[in-house]
Amino acid sequence: MTEFPANKLAATHGRTLDAIRQRWSPRAFSDRAVTTDDLTALFDAARWAASCFGEEPWRFVVATKENPEQYETMLGCLVEANQAWAKSAPVLLITVARKNFSHNEKPNFYALHDTGMALANLMVQAASMGFHAHAMGGFDRDKTRATYGIPDDYELGAAVAIGYLGDPSTLNEKNMKSELAPRTRKPLGQLVFEGAWGTPAKV
Repeated sequence: MTEFPANKLAATHGRTLDAIRQRWSPRAFSDRAVTTDDLTALFDAARWAASCFGEEPWRFVVATKENPEQYETMLGCLVEANQAWAKSAPVLLITVARKNFSHNEKPNFYALHDTGMALANLMVQAASMGFHAHAMGGFDRDKTRATYGIPDDYELGAAVAIGYLGDPSTLNEKNMKSELAPRTRKPLGQLVFEGAWGTPAKV
């Protein structure tokens, strides 16, 4: 198994959970399988995410290399640039959100937000278990909806590749450069405001 690169460990303020520091979106995946038990743990972490009115609007369509036909079908929904590296990941999935609340069928404007929180739970859980998930916007939404018969009252969220770290040298030059580069983030002063918009909070 490829060792976690030191320059991908997030530089934080010291009290951030290790699994959050280790959560990263690699493109180089090994051929090591993610077990059914491990997948169950990921989806269980996702289902315990917070949601507006406890709606739990998230749904997941999953494909693993254990079923090659299903895997190739989902891989074919990705844009070509993502197919080039995601084809190495042992697990692919698509996130979907129910657009309306189930208790009154009114629009749930937080459905994708909450589905994103469920995916974040899944990604942190994966990092805590030694493997990783990479979310993608690059997939054919119309093709995905038609392929899986996703109803119109559900919104598509993201495609996700899941697996263990692989060898960056298997990637093309552009992706390998990104894979090897140190991780960076905007400073908190650009993200957290207090008193007025743009005024950095004292955090």
